[in-house]
Amino acid sequence: MNLLHKIDRAILGFIKRHNVAFARWAIFIVYFWFGLLKLLDLSPAQPLVQSLLEHTLPFISFHTFIVFFALFEMLIGTLFLIRGMERTVMVLLVIHLITTCGPLVLLPQITWSGFLVPTLEGQYIIKNVLIIALAFVVAAQIDFLDHKK
Repeated sequence: MNLLHKIDRAILGFIKRHNVAFARWAIFIVYFWFGLLKLLDLSPAQPLVQSLLEHTLPFISFHTFIVFFALFEMLIGTLFLIRGMERTVMVLLVIHLITTCGPLVLLPQITWSGFLVPTLEGQYIIKNVLIIALAFVVAAQIDFLDHKK
């Protein structure tokens, strides 16, 4: 076996041993960080969130909603780090993604500049496909027999 093949096997072995941990940490970083930015009133997504809120739930104050939403995102991120919380966090993630994908349909003037041409805000939302893929990596590790114990 040549040196290049040994290096390749070592790298792939490392990835196979740590891919779920990397996925968990990646989701944690994105969700916790973006939630914290919202909580600190520093998020560039605030105008989009406010427009969506005004369009869907105008009876809720923006301040109340953004604090709740920020804490919700931070909770999702944190739960991805805790083994055994996968089922719970996947439900929360689905709720969050349904909410965050809303502007693609409800606010097309903000999220699309043309047919299948997203604005920067639209791209920000569409990147959630990557989060879904990483969440699937984590969810695939759930032992479905755990619930029978």
